[in-house]
Amino acid sequence: MPLKNDGIMVILSSPSGVGKTTLVKLLSKRKNFKISVSHTTRKPRESEVPNKDYFFVDDIEFKRLIQNEEFLEYAKVFNHLYGTTRSPIISNLQKGKNVIFDIDWQGADQIRNKKLDYKLITFFLLPPSKKILFKRLSNRDMKDKLIAEKRMKEFSRDVLHWINYDYVIINDNLENCYKKIDTLIDAELNNGPKDYDKEYIRKHIEKLTF
Repeated sequence: MPLKNDGIMVILSSPSGVGKTTLVKLLSKRKNFKISVSHTTRKPRESEVPNKDYFFVDDIEFKRLIQNEEFLEYAKVFNHLYGTTRSPIISNLQKGKNVIFDIDWQGADQIRNKKLDYKLITFFLLPPSKKILFKRLSNRDMKDKLIAEKRMKEFSRDVLHWINYDYVIINDNLENCYKKIDTLIDAELNNGPKDYDKEYIRKHIEKLTF
């Protein structure tokens, strides 16, 4: 049974290219906040450090973890498997550490549906426009425009899941986006007023999906 001093869970999800991972790293600098490190079957990117950014494993090891029911959540994203093991998450929460998850909507749904007795705050991040998102994807580590175009098709599907999140934040400026998330976390923890315009978000999503 969770205690009063247990940590909380904060989930950040977004379509590819919106800036989720950067924001997760910024939030981890808050006092007593820790990033959940996921397992994945994909290859490391040049800037990634094994066992720090991800636990890189093969398909056999990942399936073993599934069979042993060690995952709190797992999902297939862009033909690769990603998952969060349960044990280190619960251990950190019981030690009073707040855990930040960098996961997609599939993983967020699984954690939400497990109804764990720990406070959960969920954020869904969106780009200012499709044009800006395509530019971000094209400038990232994409080898050609075909990959960016594939991500854009996935975007049209992923964005529909915004409705299941506590808050939707537009990443039009990294610093401003971080401040909004940071302020909302504080408001949730302290039962304070929340500066959040649902109608503005709804209209923005209509523009993105039109």
